Amino acid sequence: MALSIKNNDGQMTGKAVQHPSIIIKPIAKHNGISLVIFGVLLLLTTLLFAQHYWQSYRFAYIFMILLCLVIILVGAVKLFEPAISLYLTPDKITFNHRYGHWQLTWQDIQNINIVAEVVGVERETLPYIGIRLVHIDNIAKNISVRLANRLIHQQQGLIVYGVLHQLMTMEQAQMNFEPFILSTGEHVKGPIAAFLHQSERLSSAFGYHLFLPADSFDRGINEFSQLLKQCKMASSTYQVN
Repeated sequence: MALSIKNNDGQMTGKAVQHPSIIIKPIAKHNGISLVIFGVLLLLTTLLFAQHYWQSYRFAYIFMILLCLVIILVGAVKLFEPAISLYLTPDKITFNHRYGHWQLTWQDIQNINIVAEVVGVERETLPYIGIRLVHIDNIAKNISVRLANRLIHQQQGLIVYGVLHQLMTMEQAQMNFEPFILSTGEHVKGPIAAFLHQSERLSSAFGYHLFLPADSFDRGINEFSQLLKQCKMASSTYQVN
């Protein structure tokens, strides 16, 4: 979309170009609202019945009240997720998280696909879309420190899965806080270094450096995977008019 710009005399001075974009709102946020409402209704119902049968079923009511509070808490946490989880433009993809964000150009990405592994004779699909980078250096300076630190722990489920299915060893599953050396020779330290080490190990195990959780999408995982692939393909031919 092109927008005309005028100077103080009302004369045309040029055009400002607004890139087309796709905004993704996470389904997790909608689930949060549902959980809070369900938890509150269940709590009110429990308290109503507890007024009459507290002595007979005291421990059962205590358990139900605690369960309701947990449901409400889980829902409330989901409500703190960003309103927009992914922002797609012709030149880049941005992932938003309540702990920060990362951003990459489509040219930084080598491959996008649903994470799946063959277990025995069956193909098991995991609730993630994997992103393989052309070079891991591309993410080093494009991820916030707080998000890198959070993902180290958030991806432990993938680490455990990898160990259980012999995709990585117990030694590889350990966190590595040694400095990470980029291809330029630069040493990266701190949480980002640990995240880069972990990304390399996950890439060796699953074939991807980054993992987008399914609850950060606004549609099915297959449909969203196709959308990302189409965006990457279109980025190479997109030209600003």
